[in-house]
Amino acid sequence: MKDELELIRRMQKRDSQALSSLYDLYSGAIYGVIFRICKNESQAEDLLQETFLKIWNKSELYNPEKGKFFTWAYRIAKNITLNELRKNDKLIQNEDLSVYKDRSDDAEEKDFLALTGSLKKLEVHHQEAIELVYFEGLTHREAHQKMGVPLGTFKSYIRQALKKLKDTYPKEYFLWWIIIEMIR
Repeated sequence: MKDELELIRRMQKRDSQALSSLYDLYSGAIYGVIFRICKNESQAEDLLQETFLKIWNKSELYNPEKGKFFTWAYRIAKNITLNELRKNDKLIQNEDLSVYKDRSDDAEEKDFLALTGSLKKLEVHHQEAIELVYFEGLTHREAHQKMGVPLGTFKSYIRQALKKLKDTYPKEYFLWWIIIEMIR
């Protein structure tokens, strides 16, 4: 952690070697985040480069007292990727779907129905919060403004909704929700 903070301080002072070291540490995980969103290797590689360019250019905005570097970098990557997808208006994947060949449409339909059923059991404000963040891809800041509630209240809605979903949605499907929350 101390070494990471030193690398970040050096990067903020425009040390390109520090950026290179941070890239080595985090590029794999950040690439994974980007690829899961865009599902295109070439585009993910381009967006990874764009992410680290933005990290370099905006490094002075990172404050270790406000959160972990990975969380900050993750949000930059996620926002860049979502903005790119919105810009191209290609939110529906039409690329090679062979990565999903072992999964039947029927199983996917059951998963979706189970999730939908669990979401319908939530209070309306919890449903809306989950839909805005996880299905529409909005950041917490964008979503709280759209709902017209304070950011802290919105984050409470998300936490409460995820806790309720954990109780109503089958555990094996709920794991992905936990993973997403851990990297936020």
